[in-house]
Amino acid sequence: MRAIAPLAKGLGGGILGYAIGGGIFVGIRALAGAGQPWDLTTVLVGGWLFGLVGWLLGVGVWAHWARAWFGWPLRPYERTGWQRYFAFDTDHKVIGIQYLITFLGMFFLAGLLAVLMRTELMSSGRDVMSPATYNSVMSLHGTVMVFVAIATIIGAFGNYVVPLMIGAEDMAFPKLNALSYWMIPPVFIFLFASFFVGGYDSGWTAYPPLSVTNEPGQVLFGLAFITIGLSSIIGGVNFITTIVKMRAPGLTWGRLPIFVWSILLTAILAYLFSQFVAVAMIMIILERVVGTVFFTADGGGQPLLYQHIFWFYSHPAVYVMILPAWGVILEVISHCSRKPLFAYKWAVGGLIGVTSMSAIVWAHHMFTAVPEPLKEPFLATTELISIPTGLVFLSALGTLWQGRLRMTVPMLFSVGVLFNFLIGGLTGVFLADVPADVQLHDTYFVVGHFHYVIVGGGIFGLFAAIYYWFPKMTGRMYSSRLGKLHFWLAIIGFNLTFLPMFMAGLQGMNRRIADYLPYLEPVNRWVSLAGFFFGASFLVFIWNYIRSWRIGERAPDNPWNAYTLEWQTSSPPPLHNFSQPPVVVGDPYCYGEEDAEHAVVGERVEA
Repeated sequence: MRAIAPLAKGLGGGILGYAIGGGIFVGIRALAGAGQPWDLTTVLVGGWLFGLVGWLLGVGVWAHWARAWFGWPLRPYERTGWQRYFAFDTDHKVIGIQYLITFLGMFFLAGLLAVLMRTELMSSGRDVMSPATYNSVMSLHGTVMVFVAIATIIGAFGNYVVPLMIGAEDMAFPKLNALSYWMIPPVFIFLFASFFVGGYDSGWTAYPPLSVTNEPGQVLFGLAFITIGLSSIIGGVNFITTIVKMRAPGLTWGRLPIFVWSILLTAILAYLFSQFVAVAMIMIILERVVGTVFFTADGGGQPLLYQHIFWFYSHPAVYVMILPAWGVILEVISHCSRKPLFAYKWAVGGLIGVTSMSAIVWAHHMFTAVPEPLKEPFLATTELISIPTGLVFLSALGTLWQGRLRMTVPMLFSVGVLFNFLIGGLTGVFLADVPADVQLHDTYFVVGHFHYVIVGGGIFGLFAAIYYWFPKMTGRMYSSRLGKLHFWLAIIGFNLTFLPMFMAGLQGMNRRIADYLPYLEPVNRWVSLAGFFFGASFLVFIWNYIRSWRIGERAPDNPWNAYTLEWQTSSPPPLHNFSQPPVVVGDPYCYGEEDAEHAVVGERVEA
């Protein structure tokens, strides 16, 4: 009970704060002469900020941070061992594991929602749930999966690994780092609580006018999006500051591991663009609560304005999902090929190019809605961004070429990312072309493409990261045999599930629907059965993960014989990461060079 006391206090503080905030807004409505002071939507919005603050104060912000603002002594960190993961803790390694376990839990819950959806879609007609319930389940599945894809690698491995890779003791702002994590649980509480107030059926994009007129659950969706956006901005500032200002002596930009580059650029995107989606959600909430007409056509509003604001964030968000995965696979491929990263500078340039161009491609999501003069420029920019993407892809292939390949589990998942992302990229060419996109828009062709990019690229990259850094995080080795079984079941199940979606889309299968014409039943039955197989593959991972963490063989400090700094300390690392300050003296991928080394720990030498 003592271990979960912060969670109980946080929950109590959140409920109390929500009651106070909701009561204040009801009182304001009563004083303003509203005919019915009590309004559920108003209460949900009014209680949000107070509830969020109450939750944060309860879980530890008050005891370990805010008390000092009033000149009072802070409470000491008393929890040790596994209890630290249930408390407000400023150690970046604890926070990284908190992110990982939280988002893995949400990933599997979203997967169960996908199983429920595919059960309904196995045959035409209504079998399991009503269309309204299906739309709510579909919307929640999409939202949770997008949040998982956006935040898991940067939250878990960015926090755990980046300070180690740059030779720092911790993140630049440890308390802000803890704050950014503890803003995440309310996000999922809001999303799953939406079912109890009617749910929301707008999908994860929340287009008006539906999102302005549907059930109050839509408000909780908007508040969840704003909350995770605040967390992303705080985290982005922290990562940028840490990487720019806290690198070890000798760690120049030209020696920076590629994974650190990917996290830096992802943090820049999160910092610059998250406020736009927050603005879009605030405008939706104001339409519902205050009666503004930003998007209400008969009041002079422009529904299309929402799409522009939303996608101005949400296409860069695609790269927030995929850039860290690219960093992971380039890191793994170099170490497991025993070769320097091929065309390192060009790979960094590719990552920078994707980051720079991500803000000028958003309207390709809107080819069926934007006027003709906008279509050709956005077609061109969408095609052009494939050039820096190709540089990253070619860097991976060049590193594999004639390498001394060690087909470890993380290497298998990294190669799987290349295979899946190739299909995602090739099918994306069709969606970047205006005539083809007009025909394929809102069909299962788009569903297949999106999943090949985000799941086949981002989520497979996440599992490459888990298997690669698992020994460092836990001090244990996992079963390689079970890991390889997981990979082969997953890669086969994934492709059997999502390749047929392209055929279904070409045959006219619309996405985001609970029913379809009978002629589409064979392909949907195949997709559902393959999807169940794909989902079952993760049971192998869960068993391997839990068992290995508890009783796995003790991991050596450097099981991959890699050069980067995180492998030059114990597994798991001590509190301040290194026994003595490290000094970087060479390239992080100096394979094939006699007596080469990336860093020296505990000695001051000329870099």
